[in-house]
Amino acid sequence: MFICCGCARQEVIEREITTAGNRFAPFRDFLERESSSGILLLSAALLGLITANSPFSDEYFRFLEFSFSLTPLKIDLQLTILKAINYGLMTIFFFVVGLEIKRELTSGHLAKLRQAAAPLFAALGGMVIPALIYLAIAGASAPQGWAIPVATDIALAVGVLVLMGSQATTALRSFLLALAVIDDIGAILIIAIVFSTGLVLSWLVAAAGAVIATLLLQRIGVVRSYVYFIVGALMWFGLYKAGIHPTLAGVIMGLLTPATPITGDKARDAEDIEDIEDGTLTLVEKLEGNFHGFSAFVVIPIFAFANSGVSLSVSTLAEIFTSPIAWGIICGLALGKPLGILIASKGASRAKVAQLPEGASTAALVAVGSTAGIGFTVAIFIAKLAFSDPALQDLAVSAVMVGSLISGLIGVALFRLIRR
Repeated sequence: MFICCGCARQEVIEREITTAGNRFAPFRDFLERESSSGILLLSAALLGLITANSPFSDEYFRFLEFSFSLTPLKIDLQLTILKAINYGLMTIFFFVVGLEIKRELTSGHLAKLRQAAAPLFAALGGMVIPALIYLAIAGASAPQGWAIPVATDIALAVGVLVLMGSQATTALRSFLLALAVIDDIGAILIIAIVFSTGLVLSWLVAAAGAVIATLLLQRIGVVRSYVYFIVGALMWFGLYKAGIHPTLAGVIMGLLTPATPITGDKARDAEDIEDIEDGTLTLVEKLEGNFHGFSAFVVIPIFAFANSGVSLSVSTLAEIFTSPIAWGIICGLALGKPLGILIASKGASRAKVAQLPEGASTAALVAVGSTAGIGFTVAIFIAKLAFSDPALQDLAVSAVMVGSLISGLIGVALFRLIRR
């Protein structure tokens, strides 16, 4: 949560150093973790790519496809290691996403309409234009992949801006973070609506019952974490059996977390923690601080290692440059994102329905848009859902990596040119 008291105040807050674990700054800490996580994410993805094309490739894929069942525990659940990562561990990632969305909506950049308008329009443009570009190129052969270039990877995008230092102003960082959060909301809705298959109403009702149970538990004042973990697990299982992607349980639990100041026993437990941004530590902020590190430094690298393992045969490499699917994804990320963000944000500004952040020149907006074209984590996640054919999955993942790399390089080059 970052409440603006002037640009000078923002710069001071961002330069302050957390000491002894008792100075808590949600916005700054989020940026720092995401930028560090981006480096680890790239390393894990590169390791996965190398392993998949090494003499250990058979063992790598055999391990990921190892199947196990929870039937002995009287749970009707059959998973592979890869599904356990993508369905189980990624639920923690989406829980943190849900917490971040809740924080931004209640006390962050999206809490006030004036602050939220510019990134809202920019995010919408940055989702619609890439999808249209993909459909224009690959719609005739594989329209189901339209959602792949829609996503922005917060860790890598924010990491690029942090590495740019003073070349990317605080206002632009805040703008990108808010844009990426809205982008995440769009991606979550796409996963929930587009990639839900064969809905089973009875299990959907059971999942809804878990939502109601969570609200009732909050109403009567239950604060034990393990209770909500059990309810969340039941919601996850209900969504899984209902045909809806179960990681949405993490988002829902994050959004249901009350953004109330920590009081009573919780306050005494956290009395050594000081929120240096607005002086009030909320439950959402505390939980985000507790889980964000695990998500950023454990969950995402494991996901990257497991999902970036693409066999780069000669035919696969050749297909990247000839397949309309690959070109649709690459152009959607590298061209669609900056174009959509520029057109939508400039249009909203001229229509006087949104105010652009300070320093948001045309070149700066294109640079931010190019950085937002780094799709990676969520784009790969959607690619795995969009295509069932392993060959098409590998092609789509390869295209996401190429498109994200091009977008990142263009963003860095533009920021350096702006500085000059």
